[in-house]
Amino acid sequence: MSDTGDDERQRIREQKKRELQERLESGGSLDAVDADEGGDAPDEPIAITGQGHFEEVVDEHDVVLVDCYADWCGPCQMLEPTIEALAAETDAAVAKVDVDRHQRLAQQLGARGVPTLVLYADGQPVERTVGVQDRATLDGLIEQHA
Repeated sequence: MSDTGDDERQRIREQKKRELQERLESGGSLDAVDADEGGDAPDEPIAITGQGHFEEVVDEHDVVLVDCYADWCGPCQMLEPTIEALAAETDAAVAKVDVDRHQRLAQQLGARGVPTLVLYADGQPVERTVGVQDRATLDGLIEQHA
């Protein structure tokens, strides 16, 4: 499964690289690329470093999908390519909270099992799911609150 996730991440990176190169060659700038993407959400998941960082990310972005995960969690590893694709291909910011490193924050987010995904819109939690979710479900939740 790790190879599949690595392949998917590489495919996404190559796609983004081609898009950026095409826009630069057609006379655009990187600033124009950011404006064309329709949001200021990063193209990769944000590794949360603590409570303050988490609050900053939620305040800074309109829609944030928070992935509460653990490195030892098989379902979390299965979900990883989907999380990376959502970060790269949607206007939502994607934040990752390691439940082992940030136990108190994980508890505040209501993560009783992993993976737990919490969707924030305008600074407020609006959806919570537990377990592996498919891409279409997560896309739908993000679009509903975008």
